[in-house]
Amino acid sequence: MSAAPKIDAGLYDCRDTFARTMESLAEADERIVVVVNDSVGSSKLGGFKKRWPERTINVGIAEQNMVGVGAGLANGGKIPFVSCASCFLTGRALEQVKADVAYSNTNVKLCGQSPGIAYGELGPTHHSIEDLAWLRPLTNLLTIVPSDPEEMEAALRFAAAYEGPVFVRVSRYPVPAVPHTRVGVEPGKAEVLRAGDDVAILAHGVMLSRALAAADRLAAEGVSARVVNMAWMNPLDVGAVIDAAGTGAVVTVEEASVRGGLGGAVAETLALNRPVPMEMVGFPGFVPTGSVDFLFEHFGLTAAGISAAALKAISRKRQ
Repeated sequence: MSAAPKIDAGLYDCRDTFARTMESLAEADERIVVVVNDSVGSSKLGGFKKRWPERTINVGIAEQNMVGVGAGLANGGKIPFVSCASCFLTGRALEQVKADVAYSNTNVKLCGQSPGIAYGELGPTHHSIEDLAWLRPLTNLLTIVPSDPEEMEAALRFAAAYEGPVFVRVSRYPVPAVPHTRVGVEPGKAEVLRAGDDVAILAHGVMLSRALAAADRLAAEGVSARVVNMAWMNPLDVGAVIDAAGTGAVVTVEEASVRGGLGGAVAETLALNRPVPMEMVGFPGFVPTGSVDFLFEHFGLTAAGISAAALKAISRKRQ
């Protein structure tokens, strides 16, 4: 995999990887097309449009129509990548995602751009913290939350080759590269990035590197923290969650609502299989307007906040 452009020292915008990988995939397969809602710029697909204007379908600000067009193209033998801000793709077009894509098991690739609170200053209308909770119950819709450029490229290449619907969450917030232990992605398979016996931190997306930083902080305090990359939301690696419970305490970390997101999914699994003390780091409800950095700090989505949640979970298992 080729290196992604750096935003800052050691930080990357996964949308750059998305754009570059889409061009690479289109070069190799003429069936690949992109469908957007006036989001060529925000999806960083300007280069794709310049090279293949006939394979770039811009439906305007009409997200429900956009998903329907994608489904029609798939039924016609194309491989459509439907790209749009995640808040609008999953909010405005949820019925079409459910009926035209998931229920129909249509070969559409949904790309939720700038999810979570990437549009911080634009407020709750543009926050996309509910998307994972909305999509997780949809049968057939494989859902992945990549953590860095390497995993982003792997997810897109998997999606292009897979015969069926896939949702890829394309983060906007700059992230460092994560030291992965595997090459590529396999549906429903978590990745243990760091061993640990005192507590398990389950994270994905832009929070994965922060979970690793939290594990470093905990190690300095004599706490052994396991870090697990839970990139796949659907299917969820139930076995990895149960194994994580073997540490006696679990923390989930996500740039999303804990109500039905990763926290909700893990809580369901533990309640049915191996209950242990658990803490959820994420958003408890609607998030106010503010910069991304401010909101992460305010809600504890930092290395310090994650390590504090881990210590709290550990204290509960000793009660």
